[in-house]
Amino acid sequence: MSLVAFTTIATIILLLCVMTGPDGDDLDEFYTGYGSLSPMRNGLAIAGDYISAATVLSTGGVIALDGYDGVVLALSIALSLMLLMFLLAEPLRNAGRFTMGDVLARRMPGRKVRIAACLATITALLPMMLIQLAGTGDLLAFILGFSSDSLKTGCIIGIGALMISYATIGGMKGTALIQVLKIVMLFGSGAVVAALILRQFDWDLGKLFSAAAAHSGVGSAFLHSGLEFAGGPSPRIDMISSELTVVLGGACLPHVTMRMYTANSARQVRRSMSWAVSCVALFMLICTVVSIGATALIGRETITSADPTGRTAYLLGSRAAFGANVAASETFLFTMVTTALFLTLLASVASMILACANTLAHDLLVQRGKETTPRREMTLARLSALVVGALTILLATLAQHHNLQPLALLSASLGASALAPALVYSLFWRRYTRMGLLWTLIGGTLVTLVLMTGTNLVSGSPFSAFPHSDFNWFPFTTTGLVSIPVGFALGWTGTKISGRRKAEEQRRQYEAVEAWILAGAVRRGN
Repeated sequence: MSLVAFTTIATIILLLCVMTGPDGDDLDEFYTGYGSLSPMRNGLAIAGDYISAATVLSTGGVIALDGYDGVVLALSIALSLMLLMFLLAEPLRNAGRFTMGDVLARRMPGRKVRIAACLATITALLPMMLIQLAGTGDLLAFILGFSSDSLKTGCIIGIGALMISYATIGGMKGTALIQVLKIVMLFGSGAVVAALILRQFDWDLGKLFSAAAAHSGVGSAFLHSGLEFAGGPSPRIDMISSELTVVLGGACLPHVTMRMYTANSARQVRRSMSWAVSCVALFMLICTVVSIGATALIGRETITSADPTGRTAYLLGSRAAFGANVAASETFLFTMVTTALFLTLLASVASMILACANTLAHDLLVQRGKETTPRREMTLARLSALVVGALTILLATLAQHHNLQPLALLSASLGASALAPALVYSLFWRRYTRMGLLWTLIGGTLVTLVLMTGTNLVSGSPFSAFPHSDFNWFPFTTTGLVSIPVGFALGWTGTKISGRRKAEEQRRQYEAVEAWILAGAVRRGN
């Protein structure tokens, strides 16, 4: 039934992308969908972009195995989108047109800025695409019940080809449609499962959490902080570092911020973000109930035997919610859960491929001082999607047998340490210079990459990417506590080194577009 459902939903989505894809050579339609989505649909699309398959599975695993720490992680994910809503959403909509490069070049035009923005975008999104696509084989093997490595590789290639097709054919409107369908299915199926779990505990969250603690293998520690990072030298500091990384990094990833450019007005972007924040917060609550329910109903040992990192906890909790006697209707509901996760995987990577393709075409290949026709730019964007997708498929097939969990945190760390400082300074600091921006993007990225190699996610633990090696030298699980301040400090230092004259020039340039960026007082142009 799951296989039939997967095939059906993939075919329907492809047809919808063909029907809603851009006609002719209209760049605005391909990049932004003409801003034709209503606030509700755009908000659902933003929530869909934000909740990736890695978010559902990884967060569910942390909640199921580490209890309190996982719940705090879920809250941090919702808080991150609220940060985007209140601080960055409107200025991004006002300053941007198609890509993050447009936002940064609004007050600092130049090819170097666009190249740096393009490289930072791809570097931040490639790890997230890779972890989701590489996990496709194992996820489908778990759901469909096969174990052949060749079949897993075939799943990666086939699903990757679908994702490329969705991005190249559908453009922004097509991927938005997938995201809306995905979030509706994910939210609806999850709400039913959560209700079934709560019914087994008489709708009492206290009883649910107590049962989970009793079956967690760690007793009351399950309900207190520090369990996730208990093996590190400074568990509390490590937890703060991780939450800070998630809050700042998730809000600034390019496939999420690109949805801000699709809103026609400041009022529309505010209403869209209200829908997005509400959906994400409610789904994090659902994910918490389902994952805690998995621990309460089947226990920690069963969860870790399926996957030591707990990534299948959400699925196991959904299956356990139906009890021992599974009726046909309940089998259908479980199929809906697995189909929603499958669609989540398709939609997330398709949006990331589109974001990478847009910046490659618009910021790197087109902005070279030569006149480029809309037809040629759209062709370049589609070819870029093909190249990015093919590279991701190749890397995913090579890395599918490794633990790629560090890659999800790497994307968040890059967003928090390079993209967040660059956006905050560019949108709000009058004297921010081009040198400061380049130092932020390039320096923040390099510092994060270097520090990440020393974490216990890469080596030195049984669940690291290289479990048989130990070159662990960084004391924290994520880099945020060090790399985020360094990213902001590099932007400040680069600006100061630029000199007073450059800073004054940038101040005057910023004042010329300040009302435009902060209040949308001037209509956006090209």
